[in-house]
Amino acid sequence: MRRLVLACLLFVVLSVGAVFALRWVDPPVTTVMLLQPGPIGDIYYEWVDRDAIAWDAGRAVMASEDQRFAEHHGIDFASLDRAIEAYADGDGLRGASTITQQVAKNVFLWQGRSFVRKALEAYFAVLLELLLTKERILEIYLNVAEFGPDVFGVEAAADKYFHTSARALSLDQAALLAAVLPNPQRLLAARPSDYVRERQAQIETEVQLLESRGHYRGIRW
Repeated sequence: MRRLVLACLLFVVLSVGAVFALRWVDPPVTTVMLLQPGPIGDIYYEWVDRDAIAWDAGRAVMASEDQRFAEHHGIDFASLDRAIEAYADGDGLRGASTITQQVAKNVFLWQGRSFVRKALEAYFAVLLELLLTKERILEIYLNVAEFGPDVFGVEAAADKYFHTSARALSLDQAALLAAVLPNPQRLLAARPSDYVRERQAQIETEVQLLESRGHYRGIRW
């Protein structure tokens, strides 16, 4: 029992320290990148600071992945309840992960749907919200999210798919990148299917709608 308690305390101390360090340290690599098949050198990943990322990129991923990002504290219980109700009604099991939870998964954890991983994801998400600002969490997300096979981060994606920089992304381009986020291995920005184009158009509409409702006011970019 003593060893178990000490192990738990050590885990808490190390995890708090790791998350706190993200206030200043940009992740050189993430666990999701390390677990990719093939050599790590094949991964295209380039970090850029928040002032080098177009605000449209932030608006697009919030509209696509987490419309209550500015309001929740790491876990969106309202979306989670809706996902559970839909599953109980016979719909497929859909994700309800927030941007903060996705940062927790991408930086510290692994892909999968086990309860252990989801519990750790929730734990790290709460830590991220406690120790980092919303702007820093969104900045990390945009830099570590997978936008295609071996393409991580909005700067790498902007260069590969549009031959431009993250700073110069238009809303149309940002919406296309956000459209592939649910499954960047199958939904390809390089060869967008009709489904991806539909998602792109929906995201652009959602961005304008959320802007008119003041949803982005809490985020200073």
